[in-house]
Amino acid sequence: MQRMIIDTDPGVDDAHAIMMAFAHPDAQIEALTTVAGNVSLERTTANACTILDMLGKDVPIYAGCQSAFIGADGYDAAEVHGKDGLGDAGFPPSQRRVEAEHASQALVRLANESPGEITLVTIGPLTNVAVALKLDPDLPQKFKKLVAMGGAIRAQGNTPNLSAEFNFYSDPEAAHIVFEAWPELTLISWETTVAHGFSQETLQTWLEMDTPRAEFFKRITRKTIDFITALLGHPMLFGADALALAVALEPDIVEEAEKRHVTIELHGQHTRGQTVVDWMGLSGRTPNTNIILKVNYERFLELMTQGLA
Repeated sequence: MQRMIIDTDPGVDDAHAIMMAFAHPDAQIEALTTVAGNVSLERTTANACTILDMLGKDVPIYAGCQSAFIGADGYDAAEVHGKDGLGDAGFPPSQRRVEAEHASQALVRLANESPGEITLVTIGPLTNVAVALKLDPDLPQKFKKLVAMGGAIRAQGNTPNLSAEFNFYSDPEAAHIVFEAWPELTLISWETTVAHGFSQETLQTWLEMDTPRAEFFKRITRKTIDFITALLGHPMLFGADALALAVALEPDIVEEAEKRHVTIELHGQHTRGQTVVDWMGLSGRTPNTNIILKVNYERFLELMTQGLA
């Protein structure tokens, strides 16, 4: 049984990923820690409660950082995920209780209580993890592994800084702190996400499933599909966060990966938040990142479908 903590900013694709994780027979989700990102911390935390209500699962939720490591610029992804972060689907407020402990403190405590046993999966900005590292610099040795969704490894980003990906652009300092501190983490990038997108035919199959989870998927995802259709000219969907969970849940799903040194650009009018990969080994620095390039696509689809069953 794989023990996991999911650090998340729900978010439509966060919801997809969390559904996948709870449906997997070999996963034991210890906690959700929330962070501001796709929408505000208040909304991401409320959305985590809504997702667990729908799943009927009782695991603790710890609310974390409400702004980036050194401040906030007000940037979010409400245009993609809806103002409420769940497709403006209009779910009623949850009555679920959120833990009083801050997410960063909870990450430190949980890692120290079970050293080497818990995988940390981050599918939002890395603010909570960066703060946790300041509280406990030995944290990387206490988690079993870190699997992170973020970065544009070939500078093909999805933010106003065109070479930067959303999660790392939202808090470059936090991402920089994590990459400098972690001896080796596993990274699922935006380019890898795009290479494993879901076609219109696959989407239609999921939208026609008749289960409570599939109905939830349908309600929260319509707005995102409409946004992508307007942008690209045809319906499809990207499963960035679900892809990270798939890699964490089943490491054997990976078919191609490269270990390289990665750092995060903190300056530059057009490059702040960019993921800088030493593809040629020119820096002389030890590789600190296992960059996932390709997974078994059919198995990824099966895991997504399992999450909706």
